[in-house]
Order: sequence, then structure tokens, then C-alpha cells
Amino acid sequence: MIITLVIGLTLALVLGMVAQQLRLSPLVGYLVAGMLAAQPWWGHPVDSHIVEEFSHIGVALLLFGVGLHFHFKDLLAVRKVALPGSCICMVLWTGLGAVVYYLLGGAEADWLGGTMFGMCVCVSSTVVLTRVLSENRLLQTPSGHTALGWLVVEDIFTIIMLVLLPVLFGGEAAQQSIWEALGWMSLKLVAMVICVAYLGRKVIARVLTYVSRHSSDELFTLAVLVFALGIAVLSAHVFNASMEFGAFLSGMVVGQSKFASRAASDALPMRHAFAVLFFVSVGMGFNLSGIAECWPLALGTVLFTLLFKPVSAYFVIRMLGRPGSLGVIVGTSLSQIGEFSFILAALAAGTYGLMPQSAANVITGVAIITITLNAALYRFVPGLIRRMEDRGIGLVNNQGQEIPAPSEEKQRVIVVGYGPCGEITSDILRRNNIDVVVIEMNVDTVSRLQKEGIPVIHGDARLRALLQAAGVEEAEAIVISVTSAPADEIAEAATSLNPGIGVIAATHFIRNAQLMRSKGARAIFSGEEELALSMGGYLLHSFGAPDEQVVRERNHMRRKLAGELPYLNE
Repeated sequence: MIITLVIGLTLALVLGMVAQQLRLSPLVGYLVAGMLAAQPWWGHPVDSHIVEEFSHIGVALLLFGVGLHFHFKDLLAVRKVALPGSCICMVLWTGLGAVVYYLLGGAEADWLGGTMFGMCVCVSSTVVLTRVLSENRLLQTPSGHTALGWLVVEDIFTIIMLVLLPVLFGGEAAQQSIWEALGWMSLKLVAMVICVAYLGRKVIARVLTYVSRHSSDELFTLAVLVFALGIAVLSAHVFNASMEFGAFLSGMVVGQSKFASRAASDALPMRHAFAVLFFVSVGMGFNLSGIAECWPLALGTVLFTLLFKPVSAYFVIRMLGRPGSLGVIVGTSLSQIGEFSFILAALAAGTYGLMPQSAANVITGVAIITITLNAALYRFVPGLIRRMEDRGIGLVNNQGQEIPAPSEEKQRVIVVGYGPCGEITSDILRRNNIDVVVIEMNVDTVSRLQKEGIPVIHGDARLRALLQAAGVEEAEAIVISVTSAPADEIAEAATSLNPGIGVIAATHFIRNAQLMRSKGARAIFSGEEELALSMGGYLLHSFGAPDEQVVRERNHMRRKLAGELPYLNE
């Protein structure tokens, strides 16, 4: 076992670094490492089953970590897109996947096997999606939440299929009717959610509180691992759900407690190392001869996965009234197949004989190809979105958002982003009789502001046409209230249309604030800077300094940070 893990992890380390040097995702290196580890070159047989078992631990811990930062309200917020979109696309993808199999699967192809083949290729990989979105810093965005919600629906679909297969094709072993099986499955899923969400919240919170107060750090780490893996195993063996789904739910529960940050930083240091073994195990299952024998089916399935799945997801999301940028991000993240496809294919081909083993081999090979290409091509998504929006493609219809020209009595300010910072800033300005126009990317927030009668435009503030629609040429200032926004690009677009406009932006770091000031921004508010000034002012107050001294010291330091005065150590 030790030799197997050493070979697999060493190859993954070396080839992951090589892939990164080639500007590819490390996932590509991990998959190639699995292919090489499966070869008989090492003087010791590499056990793929051991790697696969350890990979389950990594997948469970990875999904537990995702659940820590994905709350139930985030799932409800995307239900209007994720639920109908995933259902429509799964039906569409299953049907077209069956057609691809029937036309290209050879003499053994039939419609029943095609239907199972279509079901296998319509399910995307949760592990791949979370890794790709995380690498591109999209996991905690509304688009990332929509993609995760979409995957939750696909997971439930997979669970339904795993329940129905023995009922429909189990022969004498199938003693239940379809409706009885579905009923039991629904009851188990509901019971699982209730146990994890309500009973688990009380039990987990109390146990972690006790361990945190009365035990060492390693026991706290052990307690979190027990909950993460224990609930995952419980969901699989008691509730007939997937381990990944159970780990995701348990992460959501812990994420709502006061221990979320500590669990994420201290208790899961090995999750990435174990998760790497998932991709190594996938690479070890690659059968090149099986792909070569069925190359027409493999080629058709690759094209279906990389082209039809993202394009159809894009149009479905647009049909639901969401922007094209969301369609591109979610559609591209779904253009691969993964772990649940292997499970369905193994049951359909091995246990119930619904399709030949060669079709299952094609699914494994196509999974490796699509995972590799998906991770490599995702870096082109931001540029594609920019080019589409520059040409007016995929923009939400801003009907009813005609922004009147500012009156002579009022000054206009454009606020980019309507999070907590943008909302408070806008409220202060409106209460002081200043004309405010909001530019917001979240379409649900835009709908809410429209109902409240607040002037708002949906879209990317880097687009000059959108800034013109917001009245940037007559505006006195533009406030970039979102720290994750590309402030330099927005400022460049705004000043090109109105050279005299004041740019006010928020950022996390002092170095970014100094960069923006060097580019001519009127005022930059850094989280690090404001925190340091507040702490220093508090200490001066506590030592008896008068208000005038505190204000003078803050202003003095602001001038230093702005580059107007030298630092004391210079």
C-alpha cells in the first residue's frame, strides 16, 4: 500500500508541476500520472483499488470543504436557474447521448443501451467542477453557486437512477414496484437532510464546542474528520445516497457554526493530497485499446460533451432570463463527465448487461479527455465573455431601465456593485439628495432594485456602452464598491469617457490601493489601511489622547500611504 501511494503521489507531484509550467491545469498532470502508474514498470504491482479507496476520502473531504462555504441560502438563491435548467438539460443530454450511441456504437447498439449511455454522459463531475472553479476564483461567486446547485440536482438524479436500476432490471431480485422504490428513496433523502441539517447541527456544534474547550488541537482535527467522513459513510450505507452528497451536507452544517474557519484551515490540511488520488485513479482506469476499437463512438461522445453540453446549457440559461456570462461559465464547467458516470456505467455494463463493456471503457476514456480539455480551456472563458459583451451578445434585456439625464440641481454618482458596501454608500448619497445610478452583475439584485424604483443597469461596468447608458459623461464620480471588481479596467473605461470623473474604489490590500492612486484615482479605501488606522486610533484614545490628536495622526498616515509624505523608516 505504501509503495502504491508513493508512486502515485510522486508522479502526480512531478507531472502536476510540469503541467503548470506548460500553463495547463495540474489536473492534466494528475491524470497522466495515473496512466503511468498503471504501467508494469515499477518492479512492484500498483494496486488501483487502494488508490481508488483513498481517493474516496479525498473526494469526501473536498466536498466537505466546499460545503463549509456554501450555505443553504446560497442553494435557495439559485433554485430558479439550477433546478429547471438542470432538469431540462439532463433530459436533452440523455436523448442526444442515446442518439450518438445508437448511430456510432456499432452492431451491439440498441436504444435501451443508448438511454443508459446518455444518462452516464449527461452527469458532470462535482470534483472536477469544484477544482476548476476554485482554480479560476469563481467558486464563491453567484456563477459558482449556480453551477454547484446544478450539480446537486444531478447528484439527486444519479441517486434516483441507482435506486431504479435494480427495480427495473434486477429480475427476481426486484421485489418492489417503481413507485414503492421511489417512495422509500424520497423518505430516506428527506430523513437524511433532516438528520444532518437539524439533529446534526445541535450534535456537531456541541461536540465541537466541548472538544475545542477541553481537548488538544489534534483532537479537534480528529473530531472534524470523524464528522466529515462519518456522515459521508452514513449517507451511503444508511440512506443510499452518495458519500459526496453526504460530505457536502455535513460541510454545510459545520459551515453554519462558529467553527467554520477553524475547520477549513486546521482540520482539513490533507484534503487536497487525497483529492489528487481521485484523478490518479481515473487515469489508472484508462484503456487505450478500448478507445481505439470504438473510436467513432469515443469521438462523437467527446464532441457531444465539449460542444453540445455547454452550448445547450448556455441557451437554456438564456431562456431562463439570465445573462450570457452566467451561461458561459456554467456551461463550460459542465463540459466534462466524471465519477458518477463511472458508477452508472459499471452497473449498466457489468451488473445488468444493458450495454457492452466497450461502452463503459469509452465513458472512462472520454472522461479523461474531457476533464483534461475542460481544465485547459477554461482559462479562455473570461476573454470569451468580454468579447461577447463588447458585441452586445448575451446581455440581459435592460427593459424599463432607461436612466434619465441628471438634473442641474443634483450631482450624479455611479455606484458599481450593490453589496453591503455599495448599498450603504448609495443610501447615504440618496438621503443627501445625490442622484445615484447602480451597475450590478447579479440579475436577482437588479430585479429587486427595479421593484424598489432604484435606477439600476445590469452588466459589466467595464463596457463603455453600459457606462454611457448610466450617464458617466455627466457623472461627478464613480464608486467601485466591490473589492473583487477589476477596478483599474473600470476606471480606465470611465475616464476615457469623462476625463474629469472622480474614481473612488475599495480594495483589500494597501499595495493595490497605492497602484490605483498612481493611476490617478481620487480616493482608494483599503481594508488593511482602514483596519490599521482604526486600531491605532483606538489605542491612542485608550492612552488618553484627545480627538484632535487622533484625527491629526490618521490624516498624517493617510498622506504617507498616499505617497504625499515619506515613511518614517525612509
